[in-house]
Amino acid sequence: MTQEAPKQKRLPIPPAVQERMKIIKNTIVIMSGKGGVGKSTVAANLALALAKLNPGKVGIIDVDIHGPDIPKILGLEGKLPTSSPSGTIPVIGPNGLKVVSMAFFLEIDTPVIWRGPMKMKVIEQFLSDFAWGELDTLVFDLPPGTGDEPLSLMQLIPKLTGVIIVTTPQAVSLLDTGKALAMANQLGIPVLGVIGNMSSFICPNCKTIHKLFGEGGGKELASKFDVPLLGQIPLDPQIREQEDKGISEAFDYFESIVEKLKESLQS
Repeated sequence: MTQEAPKQKRLPIPPAVQERMKIIKNTIVIMSGKGGVGKSTVAANLALALAKLNPGKVGIIDVDIHGPDIPKILGLEGKLPTSSPSGTIPVIGPNGLKVVSMAFFLEIDTPVIWRGPMKMKVIEQFLSDFAWGELDTLVFDLPPGTGDEPLSLMQLIPKLTGVIIVTTPQAVSLLDTGKALAMANQLGIPVLGVIGNMSSFICPNCKTIHKLFGEGGGKELASKFDVPLLGQIPLDPQIREQEDKGISEAFDYFESIVEKLKESLQS
């Protein structure tokens, strides 16, 4: 027996959050209902690609409180935000990319063992206490699932521009990421598109294309929910090597994704 999901009552948005967010043009959430799909990789590379086009006008918030990986991916481990009269200054990455993550406030091996209210308060502080300034785009990297962090963020952002869903071709990934997309629909938040990650693997020796995780998952999900397919990213060993070394340079795959994202934003 199926039951209709209960309506989520929107929480009041703190004035300080409204003040910070009102001079940010686009607020884009990168999410997936499943872990291990490369969501943080997509979020970081998308932010880097956008920052290359608009230096100093792009930011990224690592909303994964328990597993904050964005500083590692961007080569910003060990950096610290600084204080100013207007608020805390985010860590500055390539092309002026403004970065905030729980990882900046923790020892590398320290776990965050918190319940929902504590996490919601920290997310609110990321939005209100940091001097983001006037941005073209603020990207949010969410943890997997449809729980505390995604719901808190979606209720805290005034006029959220939309979400981008990341999936792999596997059936279990499509099942879980479909729930994330349905969550956005239930909350009345636009879905800007789907990105299919790990769509194929090109053998570096024989150049044969292998569909290790199946085929057409991103396209299938986009078609099912009638949203744009922003792009498909292959399983590229260079991405892993670059992230492990903290080399901050967006891969070419994201140039076309950014172009399609612009079309989605305009429509």
